[in-house]
Amino acid sequence: MKLSSYFLPTLRQAPGDADNISTKLMFRAALIRKLASGIYEWLPLGFKVLKKVENIVREELDKIGAQEVWLPVIQPKDLWVETGRWAVYGKELLRIKDRKDSEFCFAPTAEEVITNMVRRDVTSHRQLPMTLYQFGAKFRDEIRPRFGVMRAREFYMKDAYSFHATEEDCENYYKVMFKAYERIFKRCGFKFMSVEADSGPIGGNLSHEFMVISETGEAQIALCDCGYAANVEKAEAAESEYSIDESKFKPMADIATPDMYTVEDVANFMKISKKRFIKTLFFIADEEPVLALIRGDNELNENKLRKALNAVNLEKASETVYQSISDCKVGFAGPVDIKSRFKSSKDSSKPLKTIIADYALKGVLNGVSGANKDDYHTVNINIGRDYNPDAFADLHVASEGDLCLKCGNPLKFSRGIEVGQTFKLGVKYSKSLKCEFVDEHQKSIPMVMGCYGIGISRIVAAAIEQSNDKDGIIWPPSIAPFEISLITIETEDEEVYKTSERIYNEIHKIGMTVLWDERNERAGIKFKDSDLIGLPYRIVISAKTLKDSECEFKMRSSDKAERWKLSELSAKLLELKNKI
Repeated sequence: MKLSSYFLPTLRQAPGDADNISTKLMFRAALIRKLASGIYEWLPLGFKVLKKVENIVREELDKIGAQEVWLPVIQPKDLWVETGRWAVYGKELLRIKDRKDSEFCFAPTAEEVITNMVRRDVTSHRQLPMTLYQFGAKFRDEIRPRFGVMRAREFYMKDAYSFHATEEDCENYYKVMFKAYERIFKRCGFKFMSVEADSGPIGGNLSHEFMVISETGEAQIALCDCGYAANVEKAEAAESEYSIDESKFKPMADIATPDMYTVEDVANFMKISKKRFIKTLFFIADEEPVLALIRGDNELNENKLRKALNAVNLEKASETVYQSISDCKVGFAGPVDIKSRFKSSKDSSKPLKTIIADYALKGVLNGVSGANKDDYHTVNINIGRDYNPDAFADLHVASEGDLCLKCGNPLKFSRGIEVGQTFKLGVKYSKSLKCEFVDEHQKSIPMVMGCYGIGISRIVAAAIEQSNDKDGIIWPPSIAPFEISLITIETEDEEVYKTSERIYNEIHKIGMTVLWDERNERAGIKFKDSDLIGLPYRIVISAKTLKDSECEFKMRSSDKAERWKLSELSAKLLELKNKI
C-alpha cells in the first residue's frame, strides 16, 4: 500500500480524555476515532490489526475442532427470562424495543442464543461433543467507560461454547481449549500468564483469566512463590491468627462527626488508622437484608459475599432500607445493637437477621464505626463485648498483607490486562433452557457446557500497552498491520523512486506486507510517522544508500540500523518472514 493514498490521519497530540498509553497511541497512530462515550470507529490501520488477531484465533480454534457460526447481536427478552438473567443482569444490559413493542437486548454475551441454537437441533449423545464459536460486536453499558477500547461499551470479541455429554469430557476439553489459548497469546507476541478467576454473571464453577503482564494494566493479580495466581476479585486470603488482649478494651464512647460520611473523613478527623475502622455495608440477599462488615482499609468483594451467603441475587440496599434498619442517615450505621434498631417502613418491612464479618475484623482492637445516630461515630468497639457477627468469612478484595491460602506466605501483587477468560459452566444454561440430549439408555440429560471468550479489540490495546516507547507503538510482527515500512528519501530522484518501486514489488512477491511512504515530505516527518505506527521492520532507500547498491534496514525494537546489499534483500526478508 502506498502511504500517499492510504487513510492515515496521524495526530501530534492525543485527545485530552485519552487516559492510558494505548488509547493515546491508538488515536495518534490513526487506529481509532471516538464516536461517542465508549464507542469507537476503527480506521484502516487499526482494522487490519483487528483482523490479524482474529485470524490467529480462528486458526487455533479450527485446529481443535471448533466450528465458526454467526450469531445475531440483537437478542429477544424471552431467552433471557428463561435463564433468569433478564431481571438480574443489571444496567449494563442495553434493553431495546422494536416497533411492535417487543423487548430485546444488544448482546453483552451469547450463552442464551447459542444454547437455544443447539437445543433445537442437537438431541443425541452421538452428536456430542460439539464446540461452536463466533466473532462479533458486544455491548455492555459501562457506567464509566475508560482506557479506550479496553473498557469500552461496544467491543469486538470471540466467544466459544462447548457442549458435552459428561462432566469428564467437559473438563478434558477445557484443558484442550486452555492450551489453544496459550498458543494464541504466544503467537500474538505477549508476555502473559493464566490466573484463577471468578465466574461473575456468566456463572460456572471453574474459570481462568489470561493476563498480559503490564505495569499499566487495569487488573491486579495476586501471586505467590508456591505457584498460586488469581485476580484480586477471586484471590482468597488465609485466615490470620489473631490474639486480642481483652484487658486492653476501652469503654465505648460516641464522638460527634458532623457531615463526615466516609472512613477517610473520620480517620483524618480522629487521626486514627483506617485499619481500626469497621465498615458497615447493607445488602439485600435473595430479598433478605444482611449486614456485611469489613475493615476500614479493605474493599468488599461482592462475589465472595454472595458465595458466603449462598445467595443467588445480591444487591446493595437502598437508602430507605439502610435507614429503616439503622434509624440514621447513610454513613453513620454501626454494628453495635444494630439488630434491635429496626423500624418498619412501607419500603422495607423485614428486620435484619444476618450479620457477616470479614476475618480481618477479629484483629481489630478498640475499633471505630458509625454510632447508629446522625453525625456520630462510636470509638472502642470490640468483637465479643460489643457486637457478635453471626458468621465470619473472607469477604475483602485481596490486598497487601494477605497470606496465601495455599502455603501461608505473604501474597505479592502485579498488574495485568485481561485478554481472555475460560469458564466451565456445567449445566447452568442447559438446565434452564432445557438443552438436553438422549443418552444410550434413552434418558434425557442436560448437556454440560464450557464457555471461552477472547477480547479481540482488547488484544490490540494490550499489545500496545506491553510494547511501546517514547516514539510510538512497537508491533509484534505477527499482528502488525503491515510488516515493513518502506521509506523513500528524495522521491524526486528518478533512480531512487524506481528502485523503491522495484523493492516494493519484490516485497509483495515474497508474500510480506508493506506500507510504502513515497510522499513528498521531509525525511524527519517520514521517520516520525514510521516510529509512531510501529511497523516491525523499516527499509530506507536514498541516493546515499544507492551509491553503494544498499538500503538501510532497522528493526522497530532496535536502536541500531544496518546496511543491506540490495542483491541480498529478498533472501534476508524471506528469513524474517519464516520467523513470524
